[in-house]
Amino acid sequence: MHNQDQKLIFEVSTPGRVGYSLPEMDVPEADVAALLPEGYLREEEPLLPEVSELDIMRHYTSLSRRNHGVDSGFYPLGSCTMKYNPKINENVARYNGFAHIHPLQDESSVQGALELLYDLQQHLKEITGMDEVTLQPAAGAHGEWTGLMMIRAYHEANGNLKRTKVIVPDSAHGTNPASATVAGLETVTVKSNENGLVDLEDLRRVVGEDTAALMLTNPNTLGLFEEHIVEIADIVHEAGGKVYYDGANLNAVLSKARPGDMGFDVVHLNLHKTFTGPHGGGGPGSGPVGVKSDLIPFLPRPVIAKRGDEYVLDYDRPQSIGRVKPYYGNFGINVRAYTYIRSMGPDGLKAVTEYAVLNANYMMRRLAEYYDLPFDRHCKHEFVLSGRRQKKLGVRTLDIAKRLLDFGFHPPTIYFPLNVEECIMIEPTETESKETLDSFIDIMIQIAKEAEENPEIVQEAPHTTVVGRLDETTAARKPVLRYQNA
Repeated sequence: MHNQDQKLIFEVSTPGRVGYSLPEMDVPEADVAALLPEGYLREEEPLLPEVSELDIMRHYTSLSRRNHGVDSGFYPLGSCTMKYNPKINENVARYNGFAHIHPLQDESSVQGALELLYDLQQHLKEITGMDEVTLQPAAGAHGEWTGLMMIRAYHEANGNLKRTKVIVPDSAHGTNPASATVAGLETVTVKSNENGLVDLEDLRRVVGEDTAALMLTNPNTLGLFEEHIVEIADIVHEAGGKVYYDGANLNAVLSKARPGDMGFDVVHLNLHKTFTGPHGGGGPGSGPVGVKSDLIPFLPRPVIAKRGDEYVLDYDRPQSIGRVKPYYGNFGINVRAYTYIRSMGPDGLKAVTEYAVLNANYMMRRLAEYYDLPFDRHCKHEFVLSGRRQKKLGVRTLDIAKRLLDFGFHPPTIYFPLNVEECIMIEPTETESKETLDSFIDIMIQIAKEAEENPEIVQEAPHTTVVGRLDETTAARKPVLRYQNA
């Protein structure tokens, strides 16, 4: 379904129209058919739009005006840290010495790039309290898998082949059990207590000789800090397992607390989130992994090392789990994160946490009168509300999210975590002004009142968007894969 004023790019297409020009070829033309196996050759030309440069520029510019991103409006997507990407990061990533190098260049010709990556690793080691870091993983979930593969290799190297269970809280990110499964491990759930934290007695019940690791986010997905984190780590370590830190919520403790000091053995970071690389649209991302000393031998190779005054890619790692990404990570995102860390400095990174926590608690307290507050205690960088009160009036959390679109706000995360009925997870981040927060709060209060006085306006939202209410189930089950010319 699409608005009649906005045609699909295929509808704009006119046979024979071209929107590009290429320079004259200065090398012999290759016989592609002779180079590729027969099974890989197309039997017919691909269906591509034929448009002029002007038409294509207008088309995508028009689409961009209808899209929503963190540069165009408030984006309180809980658990995903969709915060502003400073443009100085973009400028530095576009320096010729970074943007125009090639991953296959000789190490001697990219010493500046290797120095940046090495220095970034040093900063991340200090920030996390880890002993070594790899920058290879391309995203958070990729980092999870990498960390779990190292934990698995560690246990196998020590002859503990029975350690195949990964413990995850019932409020965990969905990527945690998925990453464990892809790593060839099994998951076991540990319950949360009435305060939304790990139930210590249930943890003692589920740990054992088959425990490979506990995966934990701190603060957790409810935005609550695990007060007994040192005891939690001790319970797992005494059982012979490792403790894995999901760094999705590092924004809440940056320069205030370090996972390594809490007892974690492995940590992944989301550079495209906490450290302001572009995020969304499928990538690119960066999910570095830090480890304590006993896991260093299992790091993916190559490892960036410094020998004297020279920076090298060290492949001599016999116990390595192997390369996990072609070349060495998403270099451009790493440059952006490095720029952010250097431009912010220690005091700036500490302020990130302070403002993120202040903003979240301010919003939570102002909205607690109008929505249910499942956990009435100080939160960290994000918090959860419940739309149970509105549900009794016939208004679902999904309706509230749709209604927010009418006011130009991207909805927060809804129906997650699963252990909160009609969950609304809100994360304002530290980059938003009080005026923006107040504007969002006022609209949330208005919607709560509409649910009481005029529920139909919420149930039928959105009313002002280019496309009305969609059938998400049908869209997921029967996606439109491409447009066919009549």
